[in-house]
Amino acid sequence: MRKHAILLAAALALCLTGGAHHKAAAAASAECVVEVSSRRVLHDVNAECPLPIASTTKIVTAAIVLEDCALSQSVTIPAQAAGVEGSSIYLKAGETYTVEELLYGLMLRSGNDAAVALALHHSGSVAAFAREMTRRAAFWGATDSRFANPHGLPDKRHRTTARDLAFIAAHAMKNETFRTIVSTRYYAPRGWENKNKMLARYEGASGIKTGFTTEAGRCLVTSAVRDGMTLVSVVLGCPDMYARSTELLDAAFARYRLIPLCSEQERVDGAVMRYSFSYPLTEEEGRLIERTVVWREPRPEKAGEVAGQIIFRLKNRLLFSQNLYMMEQ
Repeated sequence: MRKHAILLAAALALCLTGGAHHKAAAAASAECVVEVSSRRVLHDVNAECPLPIASTTKIVTAAIVLEDCALSQSVTIPAQAAGVEGSSIYLKAGETYTVEELLYGLMLRSGNDAAVALALHHSGSVAAFAREMTRRAAFWGATDSRFANPHGLPDKRHRTTARDLAFIAAHAMKNETFRTIVSTRYYAPRGWENKNKMLARYEGASGIKTGFTTEAGRCLVTSAVRDGMTLVSVVLGCPDMYARSTELLDAAFARYRLIPLCSEQERVDGAVMRYSFSYPLTEEEGRLIERTVVWREPRPEKAGEVAGQIIFRLKNRLLFSQNLYMMEQ
């Protein structure tokens, strides 16, 4: 498995450079690239290894708050949130902010104090919010994650994997408000500039979060969109996180395309589909997709009844299936 991961990383670098002798960025301790709509993993190295993730933790914090709290809610800053160590937006006890303002401070300036204020607002205590982070992340598919705080400061109990973090980010990026926040370069109401340099450096970059502690090293989660395909890359413990993220994204965009396999209201022999489906595929994989229709016998005649199923497979692996419904005759 380790040998395969090393070979795959080398192949990605070769795909990027076209074989030219360019100095590649140092690989991360763990890395993962996923396509957001399908959550297909396009690249991974050590992606299932539990690691500290520093302030990329705040992706989870923001996603939960956005799902459960109104942006306009007023938050009076408690003493517990003032003076939290590390990166800060310099909250003072007794000040009043909206949830929206705190989310911008959390994601653009990486405010640890904003993280604590939001956690307390949501759950009443940091410990209760951390439990909710672990529970919610598992619901999003991040089953190897355990969270101890809302900001990512060092704690032996606080770990996730590059793959889990990619799934969490893919979930978060489906929220329109989250996308707006993490793609904002400058938040004028408070004069906050986004620390994420990928927004200016990478074509199609749309967020999402940087992180650093001595224990975790440099960490970066990046989202980018090209040709209608949205990717999320994760690098953990990566000295040159921007260069490595650029390599991974470029290689994945060069190798994969988001291919529509079926469309809503597409007709098949008197029946109709109700859902569209697209999947990231290499050129070779696109030629190997198998599409099978299985009809009910006898086939129903009434419009709207299930007439059968359409099934898509890649190398005998099920990708997607959906019912076919009878149309009006």
